[in-house]
Amino acid sequence: MVDHSFADLELAQLYDALNRWGPDDDFYLELVMSAPAVLDVGCGTGRLLRGARAAGHEGRLTGLDPAAAMLVQARRAAPDVEWVLGDFESNRWRAEFDLAVMTGHAFQELLGDEDVRRLLAGVREGLAPGGRFVFETRNPAARAWEGWTPDRVYEITGPDGAEVRVWHELAGPVAGDRVAFTETFASARWEGNRVSRSTLRFLGVDALDALLAEAGFEIAARYGDWRRGAFCPAVSPEIVTVAESA
Repeated sequence: MVDHSFADLELAQLYDALNRWGPDDDFYLELVMSAPAVLDVGCGTGRLLRGARAAGHEGRLTGLDPAAAMLVQARRAAPDVEWVLGDFESNRWRAEFDLAVMTGHAFQELLGDEDVRRLLAGVREGLAPGGRFVFETRNPAARAWEGWTPDRVYEITGPDGAEVRVWHELAGPVAGDRVAFTETFASARWEGNRVSRSTLRFLGVDALDALLAEAGFEIAARYGDWRRGAFCPAVSPEIVTVAESA
């Protein structure tokens, strides 16, 4: 068994096949198409911005991601989008964007309050007055991790035509608001499995809103699903937040 992550080129090439375009992408695409200048934080392979450009967006589209392997995929598919390697410690913008988004539950990879504060400070600095930051995190009350079991196997096809089986498994008991898990990739063409180890934070609404207010954001809208349904703390699967720079 080999330890891997989506920072590896081999797994980065599988990302879009594993994460197909869905209702969440439609939700974000509509927002991006209505904003002249957009920053996609943690853009990954750049699927959202690539989709926006293909749909006719003629403004500024900037994708930021710390994984070079992901940006290799993005640049190959859309060289006319601005792809930036790093984070807000290595890149800073001042009042340049009308909209910032963070998709794919990437916000949950921020495991500490200070990590969140740095992100929010960088986003707010990059937004023009009245700009909006839109992102989602899984509602902890929905306990999504209970479905991350090895009996649920996904089958995808890699870029070389190889069939790849993927499954998730908890790596230990839930520790407060943090959930550690593994994502295993198996193929008959490989000598061993590829395993990606991750930890996600399931931040509750009260703690989330306190950090947003501290950073100078106001809640402009909140949804519980990708159809813009009202957020219900007990049952909504998502906490979709539209935050406006105050």
